[in-house]
Amino acid sequence: RAERCVRSAHVRHAWDPAKSVAQNLADMGLAEDPNKAVPIARKALLVKADVESDGQEKGKKTVIKPYVLNEMEYEASLPEKKSNTLSRDLIDYVRYMIQNHGENYKEMARDEKNYYQDTPKQIKRKINVYKNFYPEEYKAFVASLKQEKMDVQ
Repeated sequence: RAERCVRSAHVRHAWDPAKSVAQNLADMGLAEDPNKAVPIARKALLVKADVESDGQEKGKKTVIKPYVLNEMEYEASLPEKKSNTLSRDLIDYVRYMIQNHGENYKEMARDEKNYYQDTPKQIKRKINVYKNFYPEEYKAFVASLKQEKMDVQ
């Protein structure tokens, strides 16, 4: 038999190779078939489930390894790390365009460095994205351009 490739580290460490896939997943409190785990409610199936004398539903298995489910829930609840950065090429492109053309987007569109043949509206959108991602850097850059113009005059 071929080795099973289990991507989740939590499941991989709790996996018992002597058991079947269905048995392993049931021990961890996971479902093998999502259609059976969360069935679609139909009017004919809305009959109350039979309950045994000890309070458990028939056919419902107890979870032997609940720590796997708890670890996976904890990992899923962690906030996602956001990577709000722009590519270095886009930053250089935007700075070049602003430095050479100011706010003249039509002139930017005709520039030879406009390799992707962006329209004036597309260039404006890229500049606005740069402004939103790096507002302090943009303000400092524009201020340095104004200072250079004053020094030249």
